[in-house]
Amino acid sequence: MGRFDNILGTIGNTPVVRINRLAPEGVNLFVKVEAFNPLGSIKDRLALGVVEAAEQAGQLRPGQTVIEATSGNTGIGLAMVCAQKGYPLVVTMAEQFSVERRKLMRFLGAKVVLTPAAGRAFAMVTKAAELARAHGWFMTRQFENEANADIHSRTTAREILADFRGERLDYWVTGYGTGGTLKGVSRVLAAERPDTRIVVCEPEDAPLLGSGVEQDRHPDGSAVTAHPAFKPHPMQGWTPDFIPKLTADAVAMGAIDRIVTVSGADAMRYAGELARKEGIFVGITAGATFAGALRVAMDAPPGSNILCMLPDTGERYLTTPLFADVPAEMTEEEQEISRSTPSAQFASV
Repeated sequence: MGRFDNILGTIGNTPVVRINRLAPEGVNLFVKVEAFNPLGSIKDRLALGVVEAAEQAGQLRPGQTVIEATSGNTGIGLAMVCAQKGYPLVVTMAEQFSVERRKLMRFLGAKVVLTPAAGRAFAMVTKAAELARAHGWFMTRQFENEANADIHSRTTAREILADFRGERLDYWVTGYGTGGTLKGVSRVLAAERPDTRIVVCEPEDAPLLGSGVEQDRHPDGSAVTAHPAFKPHPMQGWTPDFIPKLTADAVAMGAIDRIVTVSGADAMRYAGELARKEGIFVGITAGATFAGALRVAMDAPPGSNILCMLPDTGERYLTTPLFADVPAEMTEEEQEISRSTPSAQFASV
């Protein structure tokens, strides 16, 4: 990796890894593992992009407080960037998101303001905007900010093109979240790899794009209300309860070739399968995107090259249902293994 002036230089250049045991025969399935970013998710890119763009535009003053609404990963990335650059950070987050996320942000020096679960993502965005206006803080506006998409065009997309230089890339599979990765990468692929089909995944219980219902917006692009097709789902940050402007931009560009819906059960199943059969440790959203990529792989012509985005690490989900069946104490089978030799035995209870 070399030497870096600070931690921010380590963002990006994440690896593309071949899937072996879980891939259908006859196709080449690869994943881009964004957990290799320094704070464990693709949102590290977003955080750096929006802060540096604001600095360059003179929108962010030295020492000014930064604020954003987040399900966790953007806030964690922003906490890293703000810590390194010396900006105070306040994040708003709906209370249902995993506890380890708020602890990580606070450990990095951020203040975390929780919003009631009933309000979902829309409420935490509204709260962040209120706080920004009331205190003169800089709101990064991850769902509408062009700098979010721009950094993915400059980094994520370029890395993908380099990794498949001289080869076909038949399918690129992603979720959408804020829409930054989707818009930023898809416009580069459309221009330079027009044969690549772009597949977007979303929750089976919240098919916002698949519903065909447009999102009502304010003039600045932010959502007026929650989307009528939204229902709660376990994929934290994968799809908020509105269609972000950046996502809508990608739809309007005609960049999306196919939409695949994924159940919460499949999302958790394939996060576990990636860990146990490929040794790739990722979260529920990555499991969901991978489940969509497997659907694509089953239908793809022989010899197809498929790349799937895996957005974050599994450590973001330790207090979620993903780990509900993972015990902290020894199982009966583990106890039996221990008893098979005489040393280091625990006293019987």
